[in-house]
Amino acid sequence: MIAETVCSAVAVAGLGIAAVTAYRKRFLAAARLAAYSLVPLGLVMTGAVGWVVDTAFSPTAWAGFGVLGVAWLMFVGTRAVERRGGGSRKERRAAAKAARREAVAPAASAPSLGQSTRTAPEPAAQPQRKQKRAEPAGGADDFSDIEAILKKHGI
Repeated sequence: MIAETVCSAVAVAGLGIAAVTAYRKRFLAAARLAAYSLVPLGLVMTGAVGWVVDTAFSPTAWAGFGVLGVAWLMFVGTRAVERRGGGSRKERRAAAKAARREAVAPAASAPSLGQSTRTAPEPAAQPQRKQKRAEPAGGADDFSDIEAILKKHGI
């Protein structure tokens, strides 16, 4: 009799803590706390404390199995939401900070004055130097794609 009372008190205390947690807008943690607090209540209702006495035909025992099933569904549901939501609270904060830092970087590289109306003077042609070594066919210094990207960005 004392074990049932203790388990019921633990369940009620856990549900109270879950309610306070939900009031603080931490619903995922509140649902998990509620699931943990329903386990002792379900074990008492199934008759696990006094398993020998009328477990198979007791409606209370079957209701206890239902409560355990609800607790299991809450565990599974909160884990699925947590995995879909991006992990723990610390990970989401770190990702948000990183996103804010990345949002600043592209704008910092953009020109601040916009397009100018006059064109820059062409640099004076420098005399070509003789190549001291022969380069392989195809050219190791083939930077045409890089030059195209730089010209595209006005560099």
